[in-house]
Amino acid sequence: MTSKDQPAAPAAASPSLANRYGGQKRSLSGKAKRIILVVAIAAGMAFMAWISTSNATESVTFKDIGYSTPDATLAEIDFQVTKEPATTAKCSVKALDSKFAVVGWKVVEIPPNAADAGSDGGRTTAHRTTLRTESQAVSGVVDSCWIPDAGK
Repeated sequence: MTSKDQPAAPAAASPSLANRYGGQKRSLSGKAKRIILVVAIAAGMAFMAWISTSNATESVTFKDIGYSTPDATLAEIDFQVTKEPATTAKCSVKALDSKFAVVGWKVVEIPPNAADAGSDGGRTTAHRTTLRTESQAVSGVVDSCWIPDAGK
């Protein structure tokens, strides 16, 4: 056998971890860290400004108080609405049967009210509405409330 016929000997493997897995990663410079910190703070401040201005629009909240079903075709729903006293709101109210199917529904308009009405300087007022139902209701709730667009 000649040296041409023999397979080549494998190269010796380097025992160094750096050769095997790559060199050590360089850390960020102090200038790069400061730039990242400034950008993160600016983004956080912009986000907080956006949150604070988006909540500046008029809002309305509601709370279910109770319900009663005088007969199989009526449901009375009691609820509270919190809004600015000078604004008009609308709330959708629904009555549900034992299988949670809607058996009565309507939109109730909550008109502007005086500052001495209700509580919290006229912001929170109590309301009762009567719904006609197509079958016996076992609960009544407010589905949602909103401030209608004045331009529409």
